Amino acid sequence: MTLEFKGVSKVVNGETHIHPTDLTLEAGTMNVLLGPTSSGKTSLMRLMAGLDVPTRGQVFWEGADVTGMRVQDRKVAMVYQQFINYPSMTVYDNIASPMKLLGIDRAEIDRRVRDTAALMKLTPMLDRKPLELSGGQQQRCALARALVKNAGLVLLDEPLANLDYKLREELRVEIPRIFEESGAVFVYATTEPEEALLLGGNTATLWEGRVTQFGPTPKVYRQPIDATTARVFSDPPMNFLDVTKRGGELTFGEGQSAAAQGPLADLADGSYLAGFRPNHVEIAQPATGGIMFDTRLSVTELTGSETFVHLDYAGRKWVGLIHGVHNLKLGTALPVYLDPRHIYIFSETGELVAPASYALAA
Repeated sequence: MTLEFKGVSKVVNGETHIHPTDLTLEAGTMNVLLGPTSSGKTSLMRLMAGLDVPTRGQVFWEGADVTGMRVQDRKVAMVYQQFINYPSMTVYDNIASPMKLLGIDRAEIDRRVRDTAALMKLTPMLDRKPLELSGGQQQRCALARALVKNAGLVLLDEPLANLDYKLREELRVEIPRIFEESGAVFVYATTEPEEALLLGGNTATLWEGRVTQFGPTPKVYRQPIDATTARVFSDPPMNFLDVTKRGGELTFGEGQSAAAQGPLADLADGSYLAGFRPNHVEIAQPATGGIMFDTRLSVTELTGSETFVHLDYAGRKWVGLIHGVHNLKLGTALPVYLDPRHIYIFSETGELVAPASYALAA
C-alpha cells in the first residue's frame, strides 16, 4: 500500500493553503507532519483522506488515481484532537460500530473488537460507557475504533493534545508499537518536535503550506536542508546570528571568532547565517573552550529541572535551555558560551551549507 501525491496543491478563495507537493508514504510506516499552527498539517491530511479535492495535482493509492474519490469509498480512518465516542454505547459497541456499518459477520466483529481492545489495553473496560473512562482511556477507545476498520490509511490529527502529560507519555510509547503491527500507512500531525522524535519513522516539516523537507526523522532533525526546517524542528526555535568566513577563521556577530574546523574548514570565503539550538547554549564555559557571547538577560522561565533564558544579542533574540535551576538577575549582562561543533551554517538566503559537526557524528 502506497499513498502518493503528485504536484498536489490546494487554493481556497485565492489563498494557497497547500503549495505544490510531491510526497510518497509507504505501507507500515509512521509519517509525522510537524509544523506550527496554520502551517498546513490538517489541510494536507484532508487531501489525503479525500475530504477535500486538490486544486491541482493527483492523489494515488496503491497506484490507482483516487483524486476525486469520496472519503466514504476509501479505506481511511481518522482520529482528531477532540476524540469522539458515542456516549450511549459501551466501549465494545463503540469499537464495533464501523464494522457493523460495513456489514461484517458478527463473529469476525467480535474477534476484531477483542483483539484490538487487548492491543489498546481496554479489555477490562469493554462493558463501560465512555463517560466512565479516563481521558486517556477515551482516546484509546477512539484509536481502537480507527484501527479495527483495518484501514490502509490512518490519519491522526494531534490525537494526544488534550491529554495530561503522563497519559501523553504512555500513548507516545504505545502508538509506534501499535502501528508497526497493523501494516497500514500512518500519518500523525503534531506541533511538537519532541513528539516527532519520540514517534520516529519519517517526518515532513511544514511551513506556511509548504513541505520543506521529508525523510527519516533523525536525519531531518540533524541535517535540516534550510533554516526554515531547522526553525520548525527545534523547540524553542533555532537561534541565528551573522557569520563571516575569511581564510581559516569564522567571525561571528560583534567580532567573536573561532577557527574554521571540520565541515566548516571547506566553506568558501563570504557571509553566512549561523544557527544553533537552544539546548546548546551554556552559561558556564565548557571544558572544550567555546565561543563567548556577551548577551543581556531579558526573561527566565523555570521548568523544574531546567531554565529557559531569553537573551538579547546584537539586535537578535535568542533562547537558551540551561540544565538546572538558576537564580539570574533580569536586565543584566550574561555571558554565554557555544561549542563550535554545534553550529550549523546556512547561506544568506537560508539553504544549509554545512551541518553541525556533532550532527554528522551522531
